[in-house]
Amino acid sequence: MLGRPVMMWRSVIKMGDARGGRQAGGRTDAPARPTTTGISLSELAEQVGGRLAGADATSVVVDDVSFDSRARATKRTMFAAVRGERADGHDFAADAVANGVGSLLVEQELSGLKVPQLVVPDVRAAMGPVAQVAHGHPGTRLQLVGVTGTNGKTTFVSLLAKLLNRLGVGAESMGTLTGARTTPEGPELARHLHEAADAGVEAVALEVSSHALALHRADGLVFDVAVFTNLGRDHLDFHDTQEAYFAAKARLFEPQRARHALLNIDDVHGRLLRDAAGGLPVMEYSLDDLDEVVLTPRGSTFTWRGHRVNVALPGRVNLSNVLPVLETAVLLGHDVSAVAAAASDISGPPGRFQAVNLSPEGHDRVPAVVVDYAHSPDALAAVLESARELLPVDGELIVVFGCGGDRDREKRPEMGRVAAERADRVIITSDNPRSEDPLAIMESAAQGSTGVATTPAELIVDRRAAIAAALAGAPSSSSLVVIAGKGHETTQTFADRVEHFDDAEVAVEEWARLAEDGDPR
Repeated sequence: MLGRPVMMWRSVIKMGDARGGRQAGGRTDAPARPTTTGISLSELAEQVGGRLAGADATSVVVDDVSFDSRARATKRTMFAAVRGERADGHDFAADAVANGVGSLLVEQELSGLKVPQLVVPDVRAAMGPVAQVAHGHPGTRLQLVGVTGTNGKTTFVSLLAKLLNRLGVGAESMGTLTGARTTPEGPELARHLHEAADAGVEAVALEVSSHALALHRADGLVFDVAVFTNLGRDHLDFHDTQEAYFAAKARLFEPQRARHALLNIDDVHGRLLRDAAGGLPVMEYSLDDLDEVVLTPRGSTFTWRGHRVNVALPGRVNLSNVLPVLETAVLLGHDVSAVAAAASDISGPPGRFQAVNLSPEGHDRVPAVVVDYAHSPDALAAVLESARELLPVDGELIVVFGCGGDRDREKRPEMGRVAAERADRVIITSDNPRSEDPLAIMESAAQGSTGVATTPAELIVDRRAAIAAALAGAPSSSSLVVIAGKGHETTQTFADRVEHFDDAEVAVEEWARLAEDGDPR
């Protein structure tokens, strides 16, 4: 049986218990009403444990928080003086006051400013909780699901929002596809949740990145379900070590942050989290518990909890994304049979093992093409292994990938090794080189493939030319081309410019060009 409980817990979540009468299974008849928010500064100080200083705070109310001193504000806005790597928000507090804020969140009392100040030990750590309080704790008006892990977060939140909507729950997702940051800063997150709840949204599935956890962006929220997908190598330019990276992810599973944990025990780090869960109720999931799995280039079919489920998501890698979505819906109080039915033919977000149709006419000698966001060694390995399963025994697997500039340099040769071990032909190209020399990045990745493959990796700096070369060399419909690294992204970032570039779009264009040139296929 999937979703095996590790310890006993309370009965399924009854969202109506403390959330205005709404039940987990669907919408209420009454429309959502905008809430009146705002809290006196003195009460806010009591709730977050800060000290008031500066001007008299008696009549000051806070209903929003900003960390941008340049933004226009009202007297009910509090400016958070965050200390960053390159600038200190305390130096811009006077500008914020001039732009209208009525109070300040600071780590030390600032002189000469005629607004009250809330003094706390760490502004960054306090900013999220303060914003949540100022907005009336909007998370308590929503079903909140947070997911963390190296891979799969974007697909998970997209699928969960779709599934919950099919189950009659007004849901939305927040993450890589919806904002500039995977997880917004605390004030932006509080503001968005407040607006979502006022607009009638009932559930939010949120990507919670390791950066967000380390930088306290999601502090002040309690998730109904916290989900762990996996842990690979990524973001070590920020976290320095794999241990620190894992420690940041693990913060989501502290008892004060979540009511239930759903953990992937196919990953060793999921098992570590399970063993260290303490008092947090834990549910585990594993692909070993799926029965009668059938994988095709168009989708997957499997038996889950005794129900046959068919989804429009190809590749085994997507089973690891679909399964926790189904289990989360059950944890949120939905019937297993209803969840299985609602998942029928559900599809994923763009750029996540996305099949690209090169020939609308259905030509039978067209190579298959998959575009994926995989930009870490583990993600690339999973995508290539899933792609291999979709090929006949004599099929050829071709991969085009690159590594981002100004990011973790240590993973580049590892990605080259992973590609060479799993693909028959490897083409390394540019992928957002930013301020670095694209060829130097590519050569670093190619070092990992040396000695692994019988055929050396090909280096083609121009990404369009690399995709064209892969398609031109794909022998027939028995081949599959994986274009990895950019996924949903529609731009290519260089040191001095940003250009439009969509992998799926370019693949279609280059195939059409090959056809015009008389390609025999």
